[in-house]
Amino acid sequence: MEESQRQKKVGSVLQRDLVEVLQGAATQGGMQGILISVTKVKVTVDLSEAKVYLSIFPNDKGKTLLEGITSNKPLIKHELAQRTKNQLRRMPNLEFFIDDSLEYIDQIEQSLKRKENPIKDPDILNKRKKS
Repeated sequence: MEESQRQKKVGSVLQRDLVEVLQGAATQGGMQGILISVTKVKVTVDLSEAKVYLSIFPNDKGKTLLEGITSNKPLIKHELAQRTKNQLRRMPNLEFFIDDSLEYIDQIEQSLKRKENPIKDPDILNKRKKS
């Protein structure tokens, strides 16, 4: 089902403000050198839930940062509500996820460049099988 125009607008408003909130928290928290970007915000039809997809660089910090963001969800939601109080009546519940599409694209590129050759290394084929 395709998103309505209203869902897209609410998602873009949340995305823009979330970038500012998360980058501000990262720089104040002493985490220089970490880049957090909000790649997509999907809002449900009733605007009660928002799935936020984050891309975190460097990738090895993603898991710990996601745990920190999830534990501070009420503070983030409050800050967003303050920023969007003139645009939204109710702030949707936020769910955060890691967006690993860039890693997936990189794996596809490596496979296309033939860095992994299944003819020379047959053990790679077991990794590619779907279960």
